[in-house]
Amino acid sequence: MAKKTYIVQMREQSTPAAFGTSRDWYSANLQSLASSATDLLYVYTDAFKGYAASLEADQAEALRSSDTVLGVYEDVMYHLHTTRTPHFLKVEDEFGLWPGTGNQSKGADQPFHDVIIGLLDTGIWPESKSFDDSGFPEIPARWKGQCVSGPDFNPSLCNKKLIGAYYFAKGYIQASDGNMTEVVTPRDHNGHGTHTSSTAAGSPVANASLLGAARGVARGMAPHARVASYKVCWEQGCTSSDILAAMDQAIRDGVDVLSLSLGGGDGSYYETTIAIGAFSAMEKGIFVSASAGNEGPQQGTLSNGAPWIMTVGASTLDRTFPASALLGNKLRFTGASMYGGPGMGNKLVSLVYITTSNQSNLCMPGTLDPNVVRGKVVLCDRGENSRVEKGAVVRDAGGVGMILVNTADNGGEELLADCHMIPTVHIGAKAGNVIREYAKTDRNPTALVVTSTQKVNVRPTPVVAAFSSRGPYFQSPQILKPDVIGPGVNILAAWPDNVSPTELPIDKRSVQFNIISGTSMSCPHISGIAALFRVTRPDWSTSAIKSALMTTAYVHDNVRNPITDSANGGPSSPWTHGAGHINPRKALSPGLVYDLTADDYIAFVCSLNYTVKQVQSVVRRTNVTCSTKLSDPGQLNYPSFSVVFGPNKKVVRYTREVTNVGDAGSVYRAVVEAPSTVAVRVRPSRLVFEKVGEKKRYSVTFVARNKTDEAHSGSITWRNRQHRVRSPVAFLWVES
Repeated sequence: MAKKTYIVQMREQSTPAAFGTSRDWYSANLQSLASSATDLLYVYTDAFKGYAASLEADQAEALRSSDTVLGVYEDVMYHLHTTRTPHFLKVEDEFGLWPGTGNQSKGADQPFHDVIIGLLDTGIWPESKSFDDSGFPEIPARWKGQCVSGPDFNPSLCNKKLIGAYYFAKGYIQASDGNMTEVVTPRDHNGHGTHTSSTAAGSPVANASLLGAARGVARGMAPHARVASYKVCWEQGCTSSDILAAMDQAIRDGVDVLSLSLGGGDGSYYETTIAIGAFSAMEKGIFVSASAGNEGPQQGTLSNGAPWIMTVGASTLDRTFPASALLGNKLRFTGASMYGGPGMGNKLVSLVYITTSNQSNLCMPGTLDPNVVRGKVVLCDRGENSRVEKGAVVRDAGGVGMILVNTADNGGEELLADCHMIPTVHIGAKAGNVIREYAKTDRNPTALVVTSTQKVNVRPTPVVAAFSSRGPYFQSPQILKPDVIGPGVNILAAWPDNVSPTELPIDKRSVQFNIISGTSMSCPHISGIAALFRVTRPDWSTSAIKSALMTTAYVHDNVRNPITDSANGGPSSPWTHGAGHINPRKALSPGLVYDLTADDYIAFVCSLNYTVKQVQSVVRRTNVTCSTKLSDPGQLNYPSFSVVFGPNKKVVRYTREVTNVGDAGSVYRAVVEAPSTVAVRVRPSRLVFEKVGEKKRYSVTFVARNKTDEAHSGSITWRNRQHRVRSPVAFLWVES
């Protein structure tokens, strides 16, 4: 019988006296089940109590019946959610709001040097200038981590900036049946981990660019923070057993922030190891942020949606890399692209759109005939293979340029500036339809692709990325997810110089910075900003930081219209943008916060109709009996509202508690926005806080007047002269 990796969660109890260590106990426990030796892959202590081992199915089933075992879960494969942002987010030095990010006297920024961000990703490229430690003081004495060696990684490559580097591959090796072809090392041979790490906490690098574009100073959100890299992702993905081992190590090491730009395949909370590990981290005061996923624009595609995780969607920033397609009929269409090579010149050439062979319209490998393509611009539909690979296919067939067009179902109006190998322009679906029609009907269609440098102060901005995964999060639809959106489109950050910008084997270009897109890119922005808050607001809980970022987020773009969704060009909804786009400056002074403790989250988990044993699996407390639980999961004191109506549930009433972190004597009044289909009443409608730290409760009653279109949304805002404490409200109607 074939073996698989299983994660075994043990009850929280002391190791029996007959065994020296928990590892000895677990090993003996396993040997009693197995006819042959079974090795432990990992022993978990801090994120989880238990171990991972390679087991046969009947052995796993036998463990499930043991009184000392809380749960047994099969290993799951997760995947990655693949310079201008400090300016766009207004966290630059000159604002003076973040002591320790500017050129201040020596020692004045020590607290910022004490904060540590742990990133679970594809590893790190230590030679990058983004991890330079010039001017850094000694590593904080509380740090318990280390840098481990690999065949191509010497621990001496770490420094006072990059203070931790690990790899976790045991689960991945088992999942690949031992056929591991990659170098097992902390070094990043993908690029993703270096990019996310430098986005969160990269040291300032002057004159950074990608092939001359986006030139400027590249720096992370928290440039003086320390970086600890935990490599958990490999060519085919990242296993939950390896992820949990890294979270276990990071908690033990002493990180302040955990950043996870990966996910997928979430099950119930008690079988989602990221959620369980994140709960343990939250209990220890560690802020956990994670990417929402790149499965948009379909609803219900979001991952990492536990309420104790900050779930981050992706949006554009006010910089684009314009390119255009000039057609023989004199029409010009503007799109986006990155290309650092010689251009096409100024002469139009023949345009072809090939639909004769299977998937030739998608420009899949082997589908383009060089006799048809040579010397021409090729029109390629988005989908199936990567955008940059399409350009490589066109180039290899002799094409001189590519017009890459979205469809309504794939990308919509979203434009991404990939680092293409030939002159390319990425065009939205509406314009794409016009270009397709021209290519198919004109007797002699011609085109010219023109690329140019970056454009800044773009309007409108931000726009939600079409790829950004959407709520509801069906494990708990009463909690609105994602929480916020942040910059995740065309982000410049550090890159290994032995990994090409396209990651294609035929691309031999070497760069030190790359521009890529994904919620993977938006997540480390929030991770870095959370690190700043751990220093500037050291007495705040992780939930208070999350609340501040959510209630001060904005939902209108820089032309004062509601933030739009690039999937269709229409207004985005809270299921798409959560509370809105982060505004770190305002979040420093939110006025009120919605605070939560571990006990509050336990009461929430108890309200999910789980068995007591399943609840204990999530919260790692075997003394939990759920004697205290919320009447409804939506009663959690969350900074947003998700109101679920049904045929027999047309009235929903929730209570919230806010804590005054503003001035003593503050008075707030409630302002309600709601669609005509729902009546909303807030009681009381006025809150008076005599002192700082005072808490006040209020209740909100939602009444469905008729069946509610879930696209409609609203908000509840507590206002005074200084503050706008805004909670988004999303409505969902279910049939049962």
